[in-house]
Formats: sequence, C-alpha cells, structure tokens
Amino acid sequence: MKTSKKILAAVAIILIVIQFFGIDKSVEASDPQMDILVYENAPTEVKDIMQRACYDCHSYETKYPWYTNVAPLSWWIGHHIEEGREHMNFAKWGEYSAERKEHKMDELIEEVEEGEMPLTSYTIAHGEARLTVEEKEALMNWAKKVMEKY
Repeated sequence: MKTSKKILAAVAIILIVIQFFGIDKSVEASDPQMDILVYENAPTEVKDIMQRACYDCHSYETKYPWYTNVAPLSWWIGHHIEEGREHMNFAKWGEYSAERKEHKMDELIEEVEEGEMPLTSYTIAHGEARLTVEEKEALMNWAKKVMEKY
C-alpha cells in the first residue's frame, strides 16, 4: 500500500512540475500583405473555409484554447502547430518562390481531396473545421486557379 501511495505522489508531483514547461505561443512578426488570402485575393468563401479549418496550424493566427495550457497535451498540440507552419505557412505565402507555391497548392489539393486535411484529431476538438463536400470542392477549385498562375 505504501508503494502505491508513493507512486501516486510521484506522478502527481511530475504532473505539477511539467505544467511549468508550456509551449511557445509567441507570434512571429509577418507582413499581412504576404498572407495567402490577401496575396492571392481569395474569395470570401475560401477565406472563411481556410480561417476556420486551416489557420490554427498553418498561420500565425492560432487560437489557443484553455487546454493548450495543460501539459503534456499542450506539447502535442504545440508540435502539431510547429509542423503545420513548417510544412505550409499561409502568413508567409508571398515569400515563397513560384515553384514552391505551385507545389504547395498541389499538396493542398491532394491533402483535402484525400481527407488528410484538416487532421481528424483537429476536427474532433474543432467541429467547425470539418469540411463539407462543397467546401472541399470550392477550396480545391480555388487552389487549382492559384496553381495556374505559377
């Protein structure tokens, strides 16, 4: 019995201590004119879709809910955000080369078409990010038009 109490106490202490190691929520400075929605003059429907389903992980407009303050869950979420921005950062779209823009639009189409984006783990917590068939089509059609420019 004493051993189990010691183990529980140790686990509790560890859980308390890790709360002091939060994720980086700082926002990198960026030029709003470089954002994909401005740079590519996206239609309102596409803006709404992307801001609702993509921008939390693929821009600097991340909204951090309360649970992003709870480790170790916050670390997992923070890692997803870092990966999302590293893979495609809509805030830096205007800085990408034409070749990279074309490639990223091709990837966007593929990921949306295959149902890989937005991530299922994201849509579970953010039901508003689930895309309808019509929204997927609108997003992919717009991406194809953008791709044609490059």
